[in-house]
Amino acid sequence: FVTTWLARKMAGDGEGATALFETKVIGAATKEDARTLAKAVICSSLTKAAIFGHDANFGRILCALGYSGVQFDPENVDLYFQGKDRIHIYGNGVACDYSEEEATKILSQPEVTVLVDMHMGDAEAIAWGCDLSYDYVKINADYRS
Repeated sequence: FVTTWLARKMAGDGEGATALFETKVIGAATKEDARTLAKAVICSSLTKAAIFGHDANFGRILCALGYSGVQFDPENVDLYFQGKDRIHIYGNGVACDYSEEEATKILSQPEVTVLVDMHMGDAEAIAWGCDLSYDYVKINADYRS
């Protein structure tokens, strides 16, 4: 669809951005919950900075999910990083046994997806944004609108 393509292009084209950052939430209880959770991750400065730094810091993702306001059990959530490949980074309340090297490889791609499975229902949503690079901060701190 043209609108989806255009939305993704706009999201990934932030000044100084180095990656399109996508969060896909599946298994949410409601569509509203899925949207709220996906937006919380995409809008998190700490998560965006971790994407820029190619850092598989799942704690930042869990933190963003937590302050979304949606009630959930963090021990029932699965987190994956997805690019050309996909790795499971968190499940059953603990870090999965994954390769940091493989995670860095995925997080270094120009399009990075965080897949969040809430295991609470059938609702899903996708949110798009970009990473938070040094240049993004410098460019956007340097002018007024």
